Amino acid sequence: MHTLAQLRSGELKGATRLTLRENLTSFPEEIFDLADTLEILDLSNNRLSSLPNDINRLKKLKIAFFSNNRFTSLPSFKGCEHLYMVGFKSNQIETFDEEVLPESISWLILTDNRLVNLPRSIGNLCKLQKCALAGNQLESLPDEMASCRNLELLRLSANNLHEIPSWLWNLPKLSWLAFSGNPCSPKAQFELQEIAYESLEVKEKLGSGASGDIYKAYSNADEQSVALKLFKGAITSDGYAHDEMNATMSTGEHPNLIKVLSKVAGDERLGLVLEYIPDVYRNLGLPPDFETCTRDTFTEETSFSIETVYAVAKAIASAAAHLHARGLMHGDLYAHNILINDDDHCYLGDFGAASFYEPCEKAFEKIEVRAFGCLIEDMLSLCPAKEGAIYTMLEELREKCMNEAVEERPLFSEMGL
Repeated sequence: MHTLAQLRSGELKGATRLTLRENLTSFPEEIFDLADTLEILDLSNNRLSSLPNDINRLKKLKIAFFSNNRFTSLPSFKGCEHLYMVGFKSNQIETFDEEVLPESISWLILTDNRLVNLPRSIGNLCKLQKCALAGNQLESLPDEMASCRNLELLRLSANNLHEIPSWLWNLPKLSWLAFSGNPCSPKAQFELQEIAYESLEVKEKLGSGASGDIYKAYSNADEQSVALKLFKGAITSDGYAHDEMNATMSTGEHPNLIKVLSKVAGDERLGLVLEYIPDVYRNLGLPPDFETCTRDTFTEETSFSIETVYAVAKAIASAAAHLHARGLMHGDLYAHNILINDDDHCYLGDFGAASFYEPCEKAFEKIEVRAFGCLIEDMLSLCPAKEGAIYTMLEELREKCMNEAVEERPLFSEMGL
């Protein structure tokens, strides 16, 4: 975190990154003094509503964040030829004009705004990989987006879409898709018993995510330790909390899915009681970063035996087949959403991006199959032994799952693991 005083004094000369949180109502002109070096600009959590017309003077700018401000229209960044990541989450943006973004953009965040439509020129963003549009008022997507053939992750939840355009199913690299909370998303829910919040002895917090907090608790009704997830109720990059809750309740039982025991009654927040997973389980991977964009990251020392890769692939393919048989797309099938122990048993969790669809529409499953292929590819890249029958089989399966001809990919139930 930096200060305006530091910026104005010249103390930040030569900086490559600048973060200011000072209730700014106007863009500080002194930022242009960093034009020769500045690569990452974060002016989130201020009160800005406009940017200078000559923002392209920041000729080295790569990443720009303006979340939680007061923009009503998306500013123009034309001429910022190195800019690849733009974030305007939680503004009041209603207008997204034609040709305001450079073709270098690969990561666009417009979550929680007021957009009703998108410009046709979004189809010119040929490098676009990640696009977050949840929590707007979109009624349709422009057909020109079919030209975004590098698009891998798309968040459309909590909008007003009456259909998912068929061209979406043919995007060769689309792998992570979320569209719950739209008129076109079927509403499916399985009844679940309720448990009184007062019957739970809530203990330490186990973790927090975009949609809520998870606590360890003791259930007097079940006479066992459980995990309690309390939802925040806000719109996240994946959609509404109540849609995540609904999807989680609908997963059914499977040895590689965390069992849902009950929903919570008597608390102001939405809540679920889940099977408690002991701390011998750890995350298989870490979320993507600025450089990987859509692909998971791993600690430097991470390596996987071919046996572990096979065990994970078999378990996750089985869990995914189970979900898709119920017309439920996970939407976020990633290593960082998988828990694993030393015996290679794993759980697929986090249904924040899950969406219901009609099971007959197999195209949705084949989109997720590519995400599974990415998972195998990431794990195989960290497997020292790149030979043998199992390695060859998994590499061939990865290739089939990542086939850019979407219709030729196998379904999860056809993988034969």
